[in-house]
Amino acid sequence: MSQKGHRRPRLKLLAAACALVLGGGGVAVVAGNANAGQDAGRTGEVTATIDCPDVGDRLTDVPDQARAEVDQNLAQLDGQVADAYRQLAAGQVSKKKVQKDALLGRLKDQRSTTIRRVSDVIGRSAGRPEGLDALSGCAMKEAPAEADPGVGAAADAAVAAAADPARDPDAARSIGQKRGPAQSDFVSIAKVRPNVNAPAAGRGASTGSFSSQCGRNENGHFNPDNVIVAPGVSNGAHHMHDYVGNKTTNAFSSNNSLAASGTTCGNGDQSAYYWPVLRLRDGKAERDAKAPGGGQDANVGTILRPKQVTIDFKGSPVGQVKAMPRFLRIITGDAKAFTNGTANANASWSCTGFEDRQLKDKYPICPKGSDVVRTFTFQSCWDGRNTDSANHRTHVAFADKAGRCPKGFTAIPQLVQRITYGVAPGARFAVDSFPEQLHKPVTDHGDFINVMSNGLMAQAVSCINGGRTCR
Repeated sequence: MSQKGHRRPRLKLLAAACALVLGGGGVAVVAGNANAGQDAGRTGEVTATIDCPDVGDRLTDVPDQARAEVDQNLAQLDGQVADAYRQLAAGQVSKKKVQKDALLGRLKDQRSTTIRRVSDVIGRSAGRPEGLDALSGCAMKEAPAEADPGVGAAADAAVAAAADPARDPDAARSIGQKRGPAQSDFVSIAKVRPNVNAPAAGRGASTGSFSSQCGRNENGHFNPDNVIVAPGVSNGAHHMHDYVGNKTTNAFSSNNSLAASGTTCGNGDQSAYYWPVLRLRDGKAERDAKAPGGGQDANVGTILRPKQVTIDFKGSPVGQVKAMPRFLRIITGDAKAFTNGTANANASWSCTGFEDRQLKDKYPICPKGSDVVRTFTFQSCWDGRNTDSANHRTHVAFADKAGRCPKGFTAIPQLVQRITYGVAPGARFAVDSFPEQLHKPVTDHGDFINVMSNGLMAQAVSCINGGRTCR
């Protein structure tokens, strides 16, 4: 079941907005609230979103020959939910139960057809999966509303235009911009108690580290693709990704193209490192304001360039680590954790000077002089066979609290990505997300494809196991 050398068809399913060079400025669309989180929950208002079972997460055994077509159909399911949410957010569905039920009914019919195709594709190569049909139905889910969806004449005009698609179809498509994070999604880091407990290194621990210096995406490598989850599908993520390392990563990348690519990493590491962008909710229109993954998917505001990105590989507190296979794919966190629940969530938000306090489901309000920090600590246990799995999770695992891998798994270098941003105290910001996930902080996630040469990986393992610090 190894994915090494596995090639995906170059199937373009949705309009692309690949390799955008993005910059701030432009016409004000919706203004942010400078006092985000200061009076969380003050309004008591709620907004609705759409909650659908995650079909892809249930698929743990898909034959290699069926994966490409299955992935394409799973991407269609994401697109169907996004389209239904756009109708809801744009006011095309009233608050009356009969209209909401009709929207959910249409969505269920679409999903049922697509899910049957998934079952049929798998059934041609293996046993037809049971129980997928029961995942077609969706529900409405309520969440705290953004207190100030927009202020000022420009924002009011955009919202009014979006409510009337005949006046401005582009604004109608991006009305989801007012469904941003709620004030209750923010908390002062000073009010959070220290909560980080790392296992102590035991005898034989691998205490070294290996770092790749890959920059801060100065070359402007952005796209709303995800080649791990939705290969061959433009805008498969429905949110914009920041990339460092491999210079050519997009929906259509193959192992061969990744191996032939240049890199932004100083040591020749060709790995692909990517994560959702962070945006200021500042009322400014980015260059993707009318594009897929941007405004069309309710992701608006100025994209923040990180102040610093560190990429470190660390060891195991209970023993030595073994080399990762080339083209190993790992996703940490869950982009749909707001509706899926937190079983796979792995968000970690904090502030410089307070990193012994990590937030999972809140954005931090940092004091003056302190930067917002996102930390992605990846799975460090590998099944020893597969470079990917059907649900992109079961081939890797987290160690337990003592640092031990589950039975059948072996310790590999643990990737830890730390990304900092300069954000003014109290400024409203949000991570890009699938539109129906409402930019919730718990949906933060990171993606990694190991494209280190075997020689460079051997060097990393030697440094880690030998207790040395290398870069």
